[in-house]
Parts: sequence; structure tokens; C-alpha cells
Amino acid sequence: MKLSILSKFPWSLFFWLGPILLIAGVTAGLVVSFSPIPLTMTSAGGVITGAWLIIQAIRLHPVDTLTFWNRRSTQSGANALVTIVALLLVLGMVNFLGTRYTFRLDLTEAQVYSLYPQSQAVVKKLKEPVKVWVFSTARNSQDEALLDNYRKQNSAFSFEFADPQARPALAEKFGVKAQGDVYLESGQRRQYIQTVNPQERLSEAKLTTTLEQLGSGRQEKVYFLQGHGEHTPQQLSQAYSYLVDKNYTNVPLNLAELGSGKSVAIPEDANVVIIAGPKRALFKTEVDALKTYLQRGRGLMVMIDPNTNPELANLLNEWGVTLDRRLIIDPQGGIVGYGTTVPLVTRYGDHPITKDLQGGISFYPQARPVVTTATNGITSSPLLYTNSQSWAESNIQDNGVQFDQGNDLKGPLTLGVALEKDVSKPSPSPLASPNPDAPLLKQRLVVIGNSRFMLDGLFTQQLNGDVFLNSVTWLSQRTEQVLSIRPKEAKDRRIVLSSLRGNMINVIALLGLPLLGFLMAGILWWKRR
Repeated sequence: MKLSILSKFPWSLFFWLGPILLIAGVTAGLVVSFSPIPLTMTSAGGVITGAWLIIQAIRLHPVDTLTFWNRRSTQSGANALVTIVALLLVLGMVNFLGTRYTFRLDLTEAQVYSLYPQSQAVVKKLKEPVKVWVFSTARNSQDEALLDNYRKQNSAFSFEFADPQARPALAEKFGVKAQGDVYLESGQRRQYIQTVNPQERLSEAKLTTTLEQLGSGRQEKVYFLQGHGEHTPQQLSQAYSYLVDKNYTNVPLNLAELGSGKSVAIPEDANVVIIAGPKRALFKTEVDALKTYLQRGRGLMVMIDPNTNPELANLLNEWGVTLDRRLIIDPQGGIVGYGTTVPLVTRYGDHPITKDLQGGISFYPQARPVVTTATNGITSSPLLYTNSQSWAESNIQDNGVQFDQGNDLKGPLTLGVALEKDVSKPSPSPLASPNPDAPLLKQRLVVIGNSRFMLDGLFTQQLNGDVFLNSVTWLSQRTEQVLSIRPKEAKDRRIVLSSLRGNMINVIALLGLPLLGFLMAGILWWKRR
């Protein structure tokens, strides 16, 4: 039977559909990915093009159909064509499945490229969508790989790199202060994680801890002591608002109202207690309650203004801290219009609270120096330094002040200090789930010789608010609690050789092995001659 019907079909028009589909499918697959649509287009285009080539060959050499298919060459060609098409389909399906379902095997000894089991458990429990925002102009491959590991555990987790300069409205919404700020967003809640830079990449411990806090709805409580003339919530509304944005709950604390008999106690759910500018003395039972609270592995922030004596010397002396009674004078404060009794701070200590504030300005209206002495078991770190032109004045007069070598204390002076002390056992807080592997919390204390810097109107100026908020974050031990996650480091397995052994290896590799090869070749030649 002749294939006359095939000769009448407009194959020239049908042929163009094959290359069009083939080119469109391959282009879409290379640009985007070989999803089902590009794969279908590529396969259809290949089949049509191949069929057209076969038909053209038949038209050029018309033969009997049965004879044509019985030829060995035809069968071999058909088998080869089917094999090639099947191979292309298999490769396409493998590529498609590879893009949709990935499997990674981490063969490193320390499992550097895998998440800790704690991190996997936390992210798998997420029920509401959460998103990590990295505000940076450049995408770091290490940070992106870590975030991608989280995303593979749960589709509710997502992340995005955003340029704060190109998207200023978004940066303002999150309160971005520096290039590299990382925030976690869940619904209407947003929480700062850390700031990444070339020296400090995104931390799995910090990210997982923040995920656990946000996912569980748990909030740290910050108690503001009241009853001794401290600043009221109305005077600290801006500080309160910023703490709420960082997922803290603010609670006034009047120990006299909580007292029972001759003793009082700080509530068990207190993560941080703040004493902001007391004007009257605390009772001894209240001071004892603060000591017991610290011993549980909690954080206390004490801000005391000049010309006040809250009777905290008994507590502070145990930490090696003394509040000097003199008033700090800073001539530079008058230059910028704040007055000489407002010391300007541009130099900060190398501490987690202030390490990112270097070069910035914060100011403290009417402040007193903080003096520390070395105490066994306590780590002390200065936070705030005045400049070398400042001094602590002992005699304030209406006709001005000047430095008195005998009575005044020459600058630079320490205006704030952070202290840390180990505890013997974990905190018994009922809010934290039991975890025998969790790191021990520490007793932490921040003392600043001024409290007015955090009042409304001053809190948002320069770096005043940052000093306060960073102190609260450090005192709450957010980055240390909940999970016992430690940074993974690849073990150094390099072999260090002496120069003699190195030279011996070079000689063996360059001379010994070739000579051995020639020797074996000579022996074989001798046996076969």
C-alpha cells in the first residue's frame, strides 16, 4: 500500500509547530525551570519534529510499508529513536523531580550544613506563617543557605532579602536602624533577631530562640519598680511602647502591695526588673527580695540620679559597685546646647549592649559616676565613658563650676557598667519548659548613674533608646535561653608537617614513584624477553 494520503497532508505547515514548541519549551525551562508545562512543550516539539523527519524520508523514498518496517535498518533506527526519546524523557523527569524534591546528605563531621534537632522541632511546629526579613543590600550565601534549611522543614516559614534604601517604607515599618538588621514577622508581631555583618553571620541559636518565643506566644515580662518616687509609666510611655514592639510585657511593681508578713518577693515570671530614678529609700525587705531575685538567674537594671540615696548600697557593694555622689560636668554638653551638666557619650565599652554603638552619641542629663572594684566571681564591663574634658564636680555653685584638683574626679569617667555572675542551678521559672540540656542562666546587673535619658522626649534622641533597649535584651538573656544551641565549627583536620617530612614526601612523589614504575616495567620486560 502506498502512502499517498501522507503526501497530500500539509506537512510543511505542521512542521513549524514542532520547532516552535521545542524552542519555547527549552527556553522556558532554562530561564525559569523545567516544570510540567516546559517539559510538555519540549517533548511535543521533539516528537513532531522527529515525525516530520521520518515522513520526509518516506516521501523521498516511497516503498511498501510492510517491506519498509521489516527491514533491519528500519528496526534498528526505530529502536535507536525510541531509546533516545525514552532517555530524554527519563532525564527530563529526573530534572523535574530534582527541582521539586531535593535530598541533601551532610557528610561533614560536625554537621555544619544541617540544622540542630531542636531547630527542626521548633520550625516543624509552626502553624502560622512566619517570615524572616534580612535588610541588606547584598545577599550572603551562608545566611541564605541557613534560611533555606529552615524553609525546607516547613512551608509556613519564608524569608526575603530587602534593600532598606530601595524600600524605605518597609524599613521604617520595622524600625530598621542599621544595614544588616534581621527581623522576624508573624501576623502583626515583629521581633528583632540580630544585625549581620561580614564578621557576624546569621545565628541559628538566635533565630530558633526567636521562633520559639514568637511561635509559642510567650512574652518576657519587664517589671518597673514603683513606690519610691520612680518615673511613672506616663513619663516612660515611649520606652514602654518600644518594649511592646520587641515582644515584652511591661508591668508596674509595688513590692509593698505584694508583701506578706515580714517578707516580700519578686514575681516568679519576672525576666527583668527596672529601678528607674527612685527618690526615696527602699525597705530592707525589698532589697533582700532583689538579691533573691538575682540569685535565680535574672536581670536587674538600676538607674540612680545624683542627690538621691535609694539605700541600695548593700546590694551594689556585693557586686563591687559604688555610686559616686559627685555630679558629672562636661563642657562639650554646653557646646551642643544641652548644658555642661549633660555629659555626652561617644565612647562605649566592648560589650553586647554597646558594641554596635561605637561613634554614636547618647547624653545623660545630670549624671553621676559609677565606680567598680574587682570582685571574685563577678565579671564587670564598662558600658559608657565620658570624654577626657569632663570631671565629677563636688561643689556646685551658682556662679559656675571649675575643676578642683583636690576634690573633683578627672575624666574620662564611667557612667554605666554591666556585671555578670554565675548561678548554681537553672531558673525555676514556670514559663520555661524543662530542658536538662539548657544552658544555665546568669545573674546580670546593669547600673547607670542617670535615669532621665529614658524619659519621653529624650528616649528617641540619638542613641538613648538603644542603650536602654539593648540593656533590657541582654538582661533578659533572650539569646541564651530556651535552647542549648551552640555555633557549629568545622574541625581542623589539616596535617601539619615539618619541613623535613614535607621534603621527603616531595622527593618520593617526584622521584620515588616514577623510579618504582620504571623498575617494575624493567622487571616485566626482563621476564618476557
